[in-house]
Amino acid sequence: MNILLVDDELLELEQLEYLISKRFPVWTIFKAQDASQAINVINKNHITLAFLDIHLPGKNGLELAEELSRSHKMDIIIVTAFQDFEYARTSIRLGVVDYITKPVIEDELSKILTRYERIGNYSEQIYQAIQVIQKEYNEKITLNYLASKIHINPAYLSRKFQEEVGMGFSEYLNEIRLEAAKKMLIEFPDMSINGVSEKCGFNSQHYFSQMFRKMTGKSPRDYRLKETQL
Repeated sequence: MNILLVDDELLELEQLEYLISKRFPVWTIFKAQDASQAINVINKNHITLAFLDIHLPGKNGLELAEELSRSHKMDIIIVTAFQDFEYARTSIRLGVVDYITKPVIEDELSKILTRYERIGNYSEQIYQAIQVIQKEYNEKITLNYLASKIHINPAYLSRKFQEEVGMGFSEYLNEIRLEAAKKMLIEFPDMSINGVSEKCGFNSQHYFSQMFRKMTGKSPRDYRLKETQL
């Protein structure tokens, strides 16, 4: 699994790298000291998880997070030395999955990394399949298409996906699409619900709304109204 650490302070980068490598030595860690370096790394590698310091030279961490959330599929953790409610609220609006303060405490970091432990143990075939899904979730992806992309048998892929991911291919695809829809509903308040549904790969607005309510407990419209009023 590929991790990106972005901080303009070299000592902070090295400490975070040490704490992550200590627990997950097989993960590949990339480092950057500003937004332009980070984007360069991301354009050349598939990054699963990024830790972004807020106070970067030039484009700050929140601005970088906003850019990445629009154009790339990855989880983002905001790191900052300041406990500021506005930072936290902005992070939530951007779809950032967590927010931690410096100095980074090992136990707190470990709790976050535990969520990704299973991903780091995926076989190369399943990791490749997930990369395709995360990149092309808004297209008409089928199990047969996915299997052809990574050159394995569809039945074998289906079985391996269930064994390693803990859910079927279709269920995982829907989860990815629904997470994308949650962001889109907030970032594009004037886009119709049907438009969000289509942009996220759903063939039917009714099915999208049904699945969205099942996941969040709210209709897409009610979810948008609540989140944009924060």
